[in-house]
Amino acid sequence: MLAIVAPGQGAQTPGFLAPWLAESRFAEKLAALAEASELDLAHFGTGADADTIRDTAVAQPLLVAAGIVTALALDGTAAFTADTLVAGHSVGELTAAALSGVLSDTDAIVVVRERGRAMAEASAARPTSMTAIVGGEPEDVLAAIDRAGLTPANNNGRGQIVAAGTVEQLAALAEDAPRRARLVPLSVAGAFHTVHMQPAVAHLQQVVADVAVAEPVTRLVSNRDGALVASGRDALERIVAQVANPVRWDLCMETMAGHGVTGLLELAPSGTLTGIAKRNLKGVELFSLNTPDQIDDARAFVAAHAGDNPAQA
Repeated sequence: MLAIVAPGQGAQTPGFLAPWLAESRFAEKLAALAEASELDLAHFGTGADADTIRDTAVAQPLLVAAGIVTALALDGTAAFTADTLVAGHSVGELTAAALSGVLSDTDAIVVVRERGRAMAEASAARPTSMTAIVGGEPEDVLAAIDRAGLTPANNNGRGQIVAAGTVEQLAALAEDAPRRARLVPLSVAGAFHTVHMQPAVAHLQQVVADVAVAEPVTRLVSNRDGALVASGRDALERIVAQVANPVRWDLCMETMAGHGVTGLLELAPSGTLTGIAKRNLKGVELFSLNTPDQIDDARAFVAAHAGDNPAQA
């Protein structure tokens, strides 16, 4: 069985879309999405520097557009059928919603445009950030996060939990770090997936009120609890609420394992989620799709893994 996943904020790197835009079908698709985003996505994906594309209001539309564009490489395969599991990490959930048919590509870009702007505005209200805690015993890590008054904003499974909150709380964590763990401050503008993002949720609830949704044509896995979401409206409501609630990628991977996933393909810019899967989904074959010269291999990977596994469904 196949899982297709889309990365979240922080996966972008300068110039990562350049090889894709050398081909007209990908360039034309990005141009259409750029119009909806009200951003020059071609520039941000090819010529902008790391600081520029780190901006939340830029990074989020860029990442969702990249996932939609690079997924075109799988057209004509069994990549997005009823048997496939599709998931996205954080903002990648909007990529997954588009690929599963819940949202049109244009609506996904409009929603992520507003998401990025609202989260950037919420981040400006008070100095907040995020720190990845690598290693350590999960119980020790969660206890240290709690003592500092932080939120475990991303639970990425074995070996990595991301704490988020005020800069003062993160400083307290650094002074009281869990045993046998390494702290890695993240270059992000705010405490995403915490109560600090509640103003962005309120804005997005207004934005999506009249957005048309459809039922997913693939099995869509939710960041909230790893559940398979059968209703398009429920999927969109979950995505909006997730802005101020922790991402449970650990539970998403449990769902993949429980449904017998044998192959996981990460859309560009890939590497983050396949890296996490390498630690947590033992025996699952992984594919990081980053450049067009991988298309033939990616399509062969889909052919090898697409399809249901009756013993695990």
